[in-house]
Amino acid sequence: LLATEDIVVEHKQVETAQFNVHTRVLILPLWEKASNGVYDMLVGHEVGHALFTPDQDPPKNIPHQFMNVVEDARIEKLMKRKYQGLAKSFRCGYNELYDQDFFELDGEDISSFNLADRANLYFKIGSFLDLSFSTPEKEIIDLISNAETFTQTITAAEALYNFCKQEQEKQKEFLENTEQAKLDFEND
Repeated sequence: LLATEDIVVEHKQVETAQFNVHTRVLILPLWEKASNGVYDMLVGHEVGHALFTPDQDPPKNIPHQFMNVVEDARIEKLMKRKYQGLAKSFRCGYNELYDQDFFELDGEDISSFNLADRANLYFKIGSFLDLSFSTPEKEIIDLISNAETFTQTITAAEALYNFCKQEQEKQKEFLENTEQAKLDFEND
């Protein structure tokens, strides 16, 4: 009913819910421990893809996981706007997943995660975490927050990907320089 069309809903042994925008099939996981609140959140999220994610291939220069982080944030925002009661379902569902360590954060230093991973956490369970962003990172978070159209999603995902790629290159260069300095010191 939420999708306002005749989509196919299947229950399968999968890691998480998913929606195929081309075949219009919504797949829900068979989780033994998931509450109705988690299922409401999963359905609300995947129906968001049914309603708002176009059936088009994303640009080849942006890896899927970066598109997914931004598109997930966008469709959840739009679903909460369209179906205002879903805001509580999202909060309760994500709270339960957080409490069950679904995101596998226990003992992790979240500040060491790349921006894409921290952005994903921010938009899903950010109200349960202490996340901070540098000024350049905050600009990308704002781009993601403000994405209303799929075109804006692409723009934000490209910025997110380029930022993460540059940070990875800086880290690689730093490690190479550190290793070279260590070798130079040992040879002296």
